[in-house]
Amino acid sequence: MDFTVLIPARLASTRLPDKPLADIAGKPMVVRVAERARQSRASRVVVATDSDKVQAACAAHGVEALMTRGDHASGSDRLAEACTLLGLAADDIVVNVQGDEPLIAPSLIDEVAQLLHAQPGAAMSTAAHAIRDPHELHNPNVVKVVTDAAGLALYFSRATIPWWRDGFARDMQQLPEPPALRHVGIYGYRASFLLEFPRLAQSPLERLEALEQLRALWHGRRIAVHVTAHEPGPGVDTPQDLERVRKWFEAA
Repeated sequence: MDFTVLIPARLASTRLPDKPLADIAGKPMVVRVAERARQSRASRVVVATDSDKVQAACAAHGVEALMTRGDHASGSDRLAEACTLLGLAADDIVVNVQGDEPLIAPSLIDEVAQLLHAQPGAAMSTAAHAIRDPHELHNPNVVKVVTDAAGLALYFSRATIPWWRDGFARDMQQLPEPPALRHVGIYGYRASFLLEFPRLAQSPLERLEALEQLRALWHGRRIAVHVTAHEPGPGVDTPQDLERVRKWFEAA
């Protein structure tokens, strides 16, 4: 099975300026992400950026990078342009790996791609893992997902879903069994849907929850969910996150 990894990378970041270029053990973060993605079974790994600096940094380390427009409203729009520039076929599979995930597991990339290949009725795939911490379960910054019997997403929410009526009435610190699922922000797409997605109207639920994937569900598309046994490595959103990741690479 062939698939392409696309890594969107733009310099704008309020909490961590020039984040894709942040040094991690002698290499820019976006290069570290690409190196992890190259350990997957992807036939091609490409960075999609709007920055000459990012493109130059990738070139210096032998990473393929595409220049995309600077006015895209979201990462999905940037990926759609990249699909066009790469000339991908409608049924090609694309895995979107975020540019701030230098500890992404190559096996997780493969699993997300394989799941979409195995689910012909799905337009997208993604991942989740069991929540084992009550704080995460009730934290609105942690996105939850519920699925049907076939492992297709029914809904994503910042709220606590599913709501354990009887258990939470006794103790909010209890965890339901089977466990609730934390959504992991990695996505597989069929190239045809990735090109269509930016043209779909935003849904009211997407605006309420501030979750772009709800647009797909609103318009009747299916999202297959791979439940992984392992929590993903930490992403980089803050200077503190960056220091933790630097220490991991130093110790590796």
